[in-house]
Amino acid sequence: MEVRGPAGVVRIPPGRQQVILALLLMEAGQVVSTEQLVDTLWEERPPDTARTQVHICVSRLRKSLADASVTAPIDTRAPGYQLRVAREDVDMYAFTAQVKAARVLVKEGRAADAAAQLRAAVALWRGPCLNGIPNRVLRTRALRLDEDRLNAVEDYLELEIGLGRHHELVGEITRLVHENPLRERSRGLLMQALHRSGRQAEALETYRSARELLIDELGLEPGASLRALERAILSGTGADQPARPAEAPAAEPVAAKPRQLPADTADFVGDERLVAAAESVLTGGSGRAVGVVVVVGRPGVGKTAFAAHVGHRVAMEHFPDGQLYCELRGTRGGPTAAAELLGRFLISLGIPGPMIPAGLSERVEMYRTLLADRRVLVVLDDAVTESQVLPLLPGSNTCAVLVTSRSRLTGVPGARQVELDSLDPARSLELLGLVLGQARVDREPEAAAALVRTVGGLPLALRIIGARLAARPHWTLASMVSRLASERRRLDELAHGEMTIRASLSLTHDGMDRSSRELFGLLALADGASLPGWVAGAVLDDDCPYPSDLLEPLVDVQMLDVVAVERTGEFRYHFQDIVRLFAREKAAAGIAPAERAAATARMLGGWLALAEQAHRRVYGGDYTVVHGSAPRWSPPSEYVDELLADPLEWMDGEQANLCGAVQQAADAGLHELCWDLAVTAVTLFEARGYLDDWERTHLRALAAAKTGRDRLGVAAVLGSLGTLHINSGQTRKSSAALTEALDMFLDLDDPRGLGLCRRDLGLLARRAGDDDSARRLYEEAMADFDRAGDVVGRAIVLTQRAEVLGRHGEAARARADLAEAMDIYQQTGYEGGMPHTLRRMGQIQAGEGELHAAAATYRQVLELVRRRRDVIGEGHLLRNLGEVSLSLGEHETAVDCFERSLALREQMLDHGGAAAVRVDLAEVHLRRGDHAKAVDLLTHAAGVYADRGMERERARVERTLVQAGEGTGGD
Repeated sequence: MEVRGPAGVVRIPPGRQQVILALLLMEAGQVVSTEQLVDTLWEERPPDTARTQVHICVSRLRKSLADASVTAPIDTRAPGYQLRVAREDVDMYAFTAQVKAARVLVKEGRAADAAAQLRAAVALWRGPCLNGIPNRVLRTRALRLDEDRLNAVEDYLELEIGLGRHHELVGEITRLVHENPLRERSRGLLMQALHRSGRQAEALETYRSARELLIDELGLEPGASLRALERAILSGTGADQPARPAEAPAAEPVAAKPRQLPADTADFVGDERLVAAAESVLTGGSGRAVGVVVVVGRPGVGKTAFAAHVGHRVAMEHFPDGQLYCELRGTRGGPTAAAELLGRFLISLGIPGPMIPAGLSERVEMYRTLLADRRVLVVLDDAVTESQVLPLLPGSNTCAVLVTSRSRLTGVPGARQVELDSLDPARSLELLGLVLGQARVDREPEAAAALVRTVGGLPLALRIIGARLAARPHWTLASMVSRLASERRRLDELAHGEMTIRASLSLTHDGMDRSSRELFGLLALADGASLPGWVAGAVLDDDCPYPSDLLEPLVDVQMLDVVAVERTGEFRYHFQDIVRLFAREKAAAGIAPAERAAATARMLGGWLALAEQAHRRVYGGDYTVVHGSAPRWSPPSEYVDELLADPLEWMDGEQANLCGAVQQAADAGLHELCWDLAVTAVTLFEARGYLDDWERTHLRALAAAKTGRDRLGVAAVLGSLGTLHINSGQTRKSSAALTEALDMFLDLDDPRGLGLCRRDLGLLARRAGDDDSARRLYEEAMADFDRAGDVVGRAIVLTQRAEVLGRHGEAARARADLAEAMDIYQQTGYEGGMPHTLRRMGQIQAGEGELHAAAATYRQVLELVRRRRDVIGEGHLLRNLGEVSLSLGEHETAVDCFERSLALREQMLDHGGAAAVRVDLAEVHLRRGDHAKAVDLLTHAAGVYADRGMERERARVERTLVQAGEGTGGD
């Protein structure tokens, strides 16, 4: 690590100052807690003065940087420090930015420029990352960066082989293989370079030596791609064509390699024999079956911590394609359905929401298909029955499953049971020392042993007692033994099942001050798995700018866990399930029902206020949504501005909490708040394709609005359900819901609601071919939106109407509509409407024969949808671009666009869409005279249409097949 200022190199003394600066640089712009710095500097047994030593090191760093005129202030921000430095001044970020830029160049077809950019990025390196700083925590992070460098090297070598530079690369790749003998991709690049240089024998020898090394070192055969390359060289078919460089579309499905494991516990203590047994089942490839481990035990024994620990130990080496995690909520009274969990997993694996089938069996089939060739670990936390787990088991033995449950789940086929019990005395003392501080345990060994015996070695109880003692350094361990002894009935309960947890928690609860106890009880009213800090302000009706200040006393005594840091610098919190139940009991016993109800209303009003603000920032105002008048509670405006800097990303991150708030509002009888929040959350559901959440929240909100006799709410939810049914292709259900909502909005004379219903009914009419009705409905919808002052609603209708006008030869009016819509989007800042309007303009241009202009428009829209990660939109645009290219006679471009569109469709398992693109590709090949290829494509498409019952499309393809067959001279 080196720091340079205006006067040259700035000396940073080796040791702690370098470690602290390195960690702050790796988290530049983020708050790094003092605890994290302590844990990084002293991996075991930090001294009592650790925090003071960190403060001294930071002060010296500040002085060194300031004296050298280096602009990199280190701010004190609770609970630690934040380094503010321009990212272009840190070569780690410069490297990452150049690699991203190179990948953009690849997507633009500029392979030579991309290779040069990647070489420039790699040239920033002068050796292994953070070489010379002997710190295990930093070394682990540095290894990930070293891996990124190797990937960049292989990327530019692959690009350059594709550019025909194989002769000059053989030496460089040979050196790379020598330095990284177990990297199969490097071996494959060397085989390609040798083969293309006419050195087939050496290419095959490279494979054989790789195979021998892998078998000797790892006991593994080479991977599928390396084996395929050897076969291609042996057969002489296609090996001279290097693997295409990473041309994955810019809008890859979200989380293609999900990393969802919860954080490992730094002070984990457990039976290493059980850990080893679980690892053996997960990684040992038990025959042809999926390795399944079920971790069982009573509450408080540490099942989730055990699963997270084992998961992290095996994840990167054995399951590099990702780790999926979900809470099955077995102990919360409302277990999550398998179909819903599969929907979440499919989205994490890259399938857009609209592409996910509705039925459980279809979801299981898609899930197992996606995992068939991947090495993925699936962690299912808090399962209650086998029926929850069975649909989530992969079908391939390349994957493994880790389940935690209070039940043994013996009905899960082939599962290895790992039963956790209380810790033995030695491990209990080890855990107590980690939580409390080993020095205090060593000073009173007999009292420490007595504490362990008193709580029966239960990990949760040990952590609670240790935290209470740590918060009161003037207490002795013997005094805690005495306090526990005076509560004999509680100690008896502590040794038996669930009551033991309640008794242990009472010890900590009783030690908190009155305000902390009140917050503890009120905060437990929230249902979310993880909570933002502002919820504390809402339940207390306190608008302090740093809500974490309210919660820190609960964190200090480990009654609340910190699980993440938000972009605002505030934290996210998590109740352990049993702790949440205990807190609710205390709230019911000690807080008046009216106060609890008011706190719940403020908290849910906070979710509504933030969702409403997010919608406004996405759309540029309160457009295209019907609101009620339920009370809102808003955090401080500066906090909201930071939280909603990217409003759609915020909504995405709070997806579970928003859905849970809808349910909780219904349960609390807050009917108006319930439906208002549900329809506002459609901003997220529609943008990200979360159709399951859309339907579930709306059905609950509809029931709540009907219970509350809220006609506006019923109409709003029905209208939104009509839009949902359009998105999911359920025309009849959509028409029925929209018609019912329209009648209600007419009675209420609500212009915005009328405009939304007529807009969607116009869309249904247009799709049914009834253009006259569509035109009438669009005219009425625009009048409604004008009366409501909803300019974005008007713009959306203008965009939809343009297609009808274009079909009827009224291109000038269509262009005028689209121009007005674009003007509205630009004025309001609603970027979401621009791709649809521009795409429609491209279709109008193509229909008028302005093919070059249409192609330019489609390319512009393609960039927009890629930036928005709209994989479905990208597939549509590539197909449109291919159609225009075909009309222009640019057959190569057309083929490229159709093939990329086809790849996206297949990636999403959209078989119907893929069949349509195959028909487009067949037309290109027919025009080029390649009838045999066309027949193959058409035959495949006809089979898909037949399987899906799409008779009209199948008949059309079969007629084309007859014509194509005549061109081949076939039967």
